[in-house]
Amino acid sequence: GGREDESTCGRPLGMRVGPNNTLFVADAYYGLYEVHPDTGEVKMLVSTKTLIEGQKLSFVNDLTVTRDGRKIYFTDSSSKWQRQDYLFLIMEGTDDGRHLLEYDTVTKEVKVLMVELRFPNGVQLSPAEDFVLVQETTLARIRYYVSGLMKGGADMFVENMPGLPDNIRPSSSGGYWVAMAAVRSNPGFSLLDFLSEKTWIKRMIFKLLSQETVMKFVPKYSLVVELSETGSYKRSFHDPNGVKLAYISEAHEHNGHLYLGSFRSPYIGRLDLQHV
Repeated sequence: GGREDESTCGRPLGMRVGPNNTLFVADAYYGLYEVHPDTGEVKMLVSTKTLIEGQKLSFVNDLTVTRDGRKIYFTDSSSKWQRQDYLFLIMEGTDDGRHLLEYDTVTKEVKVLMVELRFPNGVQLSPAEDFVLVQETTLARIRYYVSGLMKGGADMFVENMPGLPDNIRPSSSGGYWVAMAAVRSNPGFSLLDFLSEKTWIKRMIFKLLSQETVMKFVPKYSLVVELSETGSYKRSFHDPNGVKLAYISEAHEHNGHLYLGSFRSPYIGRLDLQHV
């Protein structure tokens, strides 16, 4: 199926391994699932049809799970756009990304932790599980939520990143791998930065051009960065022309290799970290 079939078929975006090798999956259109690979059993945990503080979920994106499997933190990227219209969400740049949310697998309760985010995307618990990182894609930054702060209470972890962050995953060094869905050229021309304050141009683009046409103006420059536990930059990997893999959505480290996913390419890349 294609873009027009997504809302019917579903689109899994985030996936984590929980206790007893169960999988927790975030589907953009349907919600949170628990999957048992051994038996094939699939259990819905949170449906997008469920009202949460008076609103339904619209664009479930990523999730992160505590080691005991009790708490699931996940993002709802927009109250206006669905996954198939993600580019409109990026171009519009508004703060209608409603939520960082918490689901308790024991009580079955959902809590809203943060609101008015700009395209909340990837989420990751800290190694000590004392805070949650959430990436705001359109603002090219990462914020962290600390349990116990009042709703919406958060602080900056990294700002003014060199690209638009998608998913974030732990690194073996105790830090984090961040995949950039697109880069912000510096020096050079950045379409997204140029349009950020030009509402009338964005409206015209929406009316005249399709998403596929707009994507032709987005460089295929692939970028993955590793951050330390405090948010400083440690190293980065680049594919300036997207020859091997373009539009990186996730970097997952396992057994000395970095596995790379893309939101447009139909395959997974693998990078040997011992030879770079």
